[in-house]
Amino acid sequence: MATNTPLHVIVAGGGIGGLALANGLRRAGVSVSVHERETQRTDRLQGFRIHINPHGSAALAELLSPELFSTFVACAGHGGNGFGFVTEQLRELLQIDPDEGEQTSSGHYGISRITLRQLLLADLDGVVRYGSMFDRYERLPDGRVRAHFADGTSEVGDVLVGADGGTSRVRAQLLPHAERVDTGIVTIAGKYGLTPESRARLDARLLRNPLSVIPPSGCGMFLAPHEFEIPEGAERIAGNQAGLPAGLLHDNTQPYVFWAFAAKRERYGTDLESLSPVALHDLAVRMTTGWAPELRTLVVDSDPETATLLPIKTSVPIPAWETSTVTLLGDAIHSMTPFAGIGANTALRDAQGLCRALVAAERREHGLLEGLRAYGSDMIDYGFAAVRTSLTAANQSVSDSRFAREAGKLVFRTANAIPAMKRKMFADLGAE
Repeated sequence: MATNTPLHVIVAGGGIGGLALANGLRRAGVSVSVHERETQRTDRLQGFRIHINPHGSAALAELLSPELFSTFVACAGHGGNGFGFVTEQLRELLQIDPDEGEQTSSGHYGISRITLRQLLLADLDGVVRYGSMFDRYERLPDGRVRAHFADGTSEVGDVLVGADGGTSRVRAQLLPHAERVDTGIVTIAGKYGLTPESRARLDARLLRNPLSVIPPSGCGMFLAPHEFEIPEGAERIAGNQAGLPAGLLHDNTQPYVFWAFAAKRERYGTDLESLSPVALHDLAVRMTTGWAPELRTLVVDSDPETATLLPIKTSVPIPAWETSTVTLLGDAIHSMTPFAGIGANTALRDAQGLCRALVAAERREHGLLEGLRAYGSDMIDYGFAAVRTSLTAANQSVSDSRFAREAGKLVFRTANAIPAMKRKMFADLGAE
């Protein structure tokens, strides 16, 4: 790259991290293009709630325009900032309320994935190119990179960022030895729509805040209420998007309780991939037989068409690699399980750090490779630490060890009775 020419950044992939990076670069005046394999902006919309922790919200505040960040805050769910652990009989093990430690301070938000994606796209007209799937790259003699796409087109840039998810083609070429493996854990998720009638049937404890359900062994469940209002003027971002299928799964206007039942694949005793949403829902109902009636109501009365199969995969940490003008962020390098709730937040943290490095290089505050090297070093440390944290949480959630489960419950009950112990244990809950 000549030192007197501006940067151009090519982002392969239009997920949360890639779009957040593009917003930050565009606001800083750095030329950027995003190549998204889907053909239109509604193709990748998903219907479940996502938790944004202080790392993620700080990144969004920096990368988005003030107006868009204000809309993000206004569109986020209200209440529910505590967290609880209960048995499958709905007996309380530990309850963390909003005034009990740093983990419940400002910076935590629950927001629809659909809304978040629409927010990230709102200022990127002309930046995102749909139907443009990354195929391969080549390094040019002048140090730049040419990215080739499946439709036969190509583009030259100073930096190529692989933000193309867990099956990243950029990673496959850059780091062919990097692995992403199946954990053997599979989740069935669903949505319980909240109407005045359905709300009255549901136990109030399930509407208070997210809960982790801990049965004696072999499985677990996470549930989270998502209650919100669409602020005036934000219907284009937070309302229902034209072109999406009808039904609760993609409905972005009705509050709901999200739940996810997890177990090892063999515990289900069937070919999960062959099941329809209705059959997956029936299986989740059977798997929770004997649980508290209040929890059973949540699963049984959920809309069967919202049942979704989520096989859980994770990346395998690798050592640092030689810095070049091709780099990675988010799931493209440190794909992790959803059990610690930190995957999207880690991708946003990546976007923030990489944006700072690229903007500083554009302004000649340091060399391009120097900035990319510093970004990569930090990202590898915190990114793979998050991978390990989330994998530990996943394995604990489906552990077959009754002894370990009972020991954990004892710790929770003890902490619940000793406020100082509770604050110490959970001061940073959700902020990794």
